[in-house]
Amino acid sequence: MTTAAVDSTKPELAELGRRLAFLAPLAALVVFQRVVYPAPLGVVVGGGLVGARIALIALGIALVYRANRIVNFAQGDLGAVPATLGVMLVVAWNWNYWIALIVGLVAALVLGVLVESLIIRRFFTAPRLVLTVATIGIAQLLAGGALFIPRAFGDTSFGTRLDPPFEASFEIGGTIFNANDVLTMLVVPVCLVSLALFLQRSTIGVAITGAAERADRAFTLGIPVKRLHTVVWVVAAVLAFLGMFLRAGAVGLPVGEVLPPTFLVQALAAAVFGRFERFTTIAAAAIGLGIVDQAMTFQAGNRPAYNDAVLFGIVLVGLLVTRRSRSSTRIDSDASTTWQATREVRPIPREMRRLPEVLWGRAALWAVLGTFVLTLPSWLSTSRINLATIIVIFGIVAASLVVLTGWAGQVSLGQMAFVGVGAAVGGALTDHRNWDLALALVLAGLVGAGAAVIVGYPALRRRGLTLAVATLAFALFTSSYLLNRTVFPDWLPGRRIDRGAILGIELSSESAMFYASLAVLALALAMVVGLRRSRTGRVLIAIRENERAARAYGVNATRTQLAGFALSGFLAAAAGALYVHQQTGLSADPYLPQRSLEVFTMVVIGGLGSLPGALLGATYVHSVDFFLPNEWQFLATGVGLLAVLLMFPSGLGGVLADVRDGGLRRIAARRGLVVPSLLADVRVDDAAAADEPPPEDVLLAAGELAEQAEVGDGGHHAGGTDDKARAELQS
Repeated sequence: MTTAAVDSTKPELAELGRRLAFLAPLAALVVFQRVVYPAPLGVVVGGGLVGARIALIALGIALVYRANRIVNFAQGDLGAVPATLGVMLVVAWNWNYWIALIVGLVAALVLGVLVESLIIRRFFTAPRLVLTVATIGIAQLLAGGALFIPRAFGDTSFGTRLDPPFEASFEIGGTIFNANDVLTMLVVPVCLVSLALFLQRSTIGVAITGAAERADRAFTLGIPVKRLHTVVWVVAAVLAFLGMFLRAGAVGLPVGEVLPPTFLVQALAAAVFGRFERFTTIAAAAIGLGIVDQAMTFQAGNRPAYNDAVLFGIVLVGLLVTRRSRSSTRIDSDASTTWQATREVRPIPREMRRLPEVLWGRAALWAVLGTFVLTLPSWLSTSRINLATIIVIFGIVAASLVVLTGWAGQVSLGQMAFVGVGAAVGGALTDHRNWDLALALVLAGLVGAGAAVIVGYPALRRRGLTLAVATLAFALFTSSYLLNRTVFPDWLPGRRIDRGAILGIELSSESAMFYASLAVLALALAMVVGLRRSRTGRVLIAIRENERAARAYGVNATRTQLAGFALSGFLAAAAGALYVHQQTGLSADPYLPQRSLEVFTMVVIGGLGSLPGALLGATYVHSVDFFLPNEWQFLATGVGLLAVLLMFPSGLGGVLADVRDGGLRRIAARRGLVVPSLLADVRVDDAAAADEPPPEDVLLAAGELAEQAEVGDGGHHAGGTDDKARAELQS
């Protein structure tokens, strides 16, 4: 072969390599499976079919991400509702399989239209992170709806597997496949090809791809962006329905869960490998994950907990080895670092702090609040004191989320996993080694801080919303593996443990436990307030608003955010050490991924960035848990979350701040004070209308207000968030 011929083949090989690059995750996962978990060919093929069904969910997540730039955590439930309807038609009413499939498909179309038009469209101008949080509320709402569908049919046969629609069977490597598997082999490739043709060849598909990067700009050019988003959600709902309906024929359909955790985490892991954008890579990764999962299940003595542990490891590796595409760097950064719903309560203006009305008002408020809280055990029943203690403990967890999400701008959907780690460590130290609870709290907090750094670092390398995926996988790993007594029979605390003592004070009574938890909450709030007033806290806010501007000032953003992760993990784990003693034992149920979503919901309802609001959110959610049956709690969390995001974007804490500021404005008006930070009622126009030159202090106030408006309007002025970041750093 001549040199010229060799040189001509190099570009061809390079082009072939680029075209086959999407198979890299599949190849890597298959090699991992063959080396670590060898299995017969039939098991591998069955795993590929499991992964193919996962791929439909993952592709729906990627499609919504491409159009809306959000991670849709409701994707599994978006398909579970119409799939449950179709399954019940077959199981309860004995309908024909194909008719039920068509009815479920129509229901998926309608559901996609309703979700987008009634909920998603309301957040068209909201920050992408706010819309991502809204999908959590949608997931809880849809899961509640799916729970009631079987009851409407008079059947509660959860997990029912559909019979094959026709007779067909064949064997590969000792594994028998039936008609349901044949349907998966046919439907999934058709969906993949149809989706590719739709996005590349159709006018609507090309418009969706073109409008994905800048929806607001496309909207101004006359492109019907909202209509395109409706199409996207309809297609995503159809993909989710097909994935869940095919799954019902293979392994049954779990009904009534807030999220199918393993199924959703596998889909999100596949999306991570494909950077939420590369559809072929996502499909290949999903098939590879299914193969690994089934090969692990095939191993002798395998437990499902091992599968979840390996899945968590794969998610972390995927975050470490995959890089973001350059085209999405700016978009992801803008979406993840701008949380306009995070409204921190401003301090009382300096001009008014020493006014008698303000001083006496603050003193009276603290006196009433302190008296109310400290006297709770004297007039509450034992069960109510128990509830109050739980609210106090989860107030600490809420404070940890304020640091991580409200100030650092990182979404954590696995905060209860860190609570579970602290519960395991703290409970083991007091139960096995008879440590004082105070020392156990400190060590449990340090372990939680380390876990938060380990989970958070890979996500920081990718930025965007990947921390939400990593923490959700960690929540599944913790509840299924770390807190599994069959895996760690000797390390975990017992199902029943003594509460012991803290600093020598016995905690045998409910009142003693309440006061001890209240003292720890006070210390936690002091730590959080101290962080916010420090340079680290100001830098966290600056990074949240504009990381690039903060880095331009020489800030080590990674180190600062890891410090925020560490403090958040410390507080959550310390709360876990308290919680396991309050519950007098350890079980995995309180630390399931669904509980982490509830914790995140309570902080959003209270108001991210507001410590008083976070405490109010904890009170609201756990009071609902106490008084409402389980099947109705989605009305408080799912519907409550969406209602707060729509009507009170700043949460209950923002409502409290508005009430306080209203009172301060009235005091300022009565005294004739001009307080620019409160937007006082004295205006330059009023002075001009009276044919009098405006006083100098009014001009200064108007100028300061103009500067504040220009800085705060980061969404409409280039450099707005840069100015906010500079202000935080310079302060």
